[in-house]
Amino acid sequence: MPNSHNPDDDLKGSELRLWQLIAQRRKPGADTAAIDARIWDLFGESWSVMFTDLAGFSRQVAKFGIIHFLQVIHEQKEILLPVVAANDGILIKVEADSFMIIFKRPQRAVQCALEMQRECAKANRGRAPEDQVLLCVGIGYGRILRIGDSDVWGTEVNAASKLGEDIAKAEEILVSVAVRDHLVACGDFPAAAFTPLEGDFPGTSGAFALHYTL
Repeated sequence: MPNSHNPDDDLKGSELRLWQLIAQRRKPGADTAAIDARIWDLFGESWSVMFTDLAGFSRQVAKFGIIHFLQVIHEQKEILLPVVAANDGILIKVEADSFMIIFKRPQRAVQCALEMQRECAKANRGRAPEDQVLLCVGIGYGRILRIGDSDVWGTEVNAASKLGEDIAKAEEILVSVAVRDHLVACGDFPAAAFTPLEGDFPGTSGAFALHYTL
């Protein structure tokens, strides 16, 4: 008889523990509130979450081909990942032209975003438009579920993803209201440095564009 495969065999450590608790939560009569409390106790942490994206991905691929754009993605890593490391960011995922990065404090996330945008601007000088690295950034902050260095989940994760990957334009840094409020309360930025965005944003009650100079 063929050996049966248990999906849990592919999981290790904290990820395995999470999905075991999720499986318990699905059972009839399960005390979901108690299980949820255990999950948050095990994995709940406060982090700032950043999503980056490259502007014009689909248009550039259609016009210049995927190999050309892979070159731009490679250059993006060379430019940005040293900046992430210098600001104590932890790279969680790379998906196509997007990064998911976490920082312990919003101040480091925003500082990293500013340095990233300036490094891109420096690299883009004198380049043809199709060769430029045009960065979009979204940042959230709050209590999330962190599963080691493999994944994170939470409303502020959703907010950062929406802001960075769907809403931000080239060279923009967009932040959730939690990020803005934290930075203003700590005196790192004046309230005037942020312009509110119109619309509804999943994961946050409001969003703002950060004013900065390259």
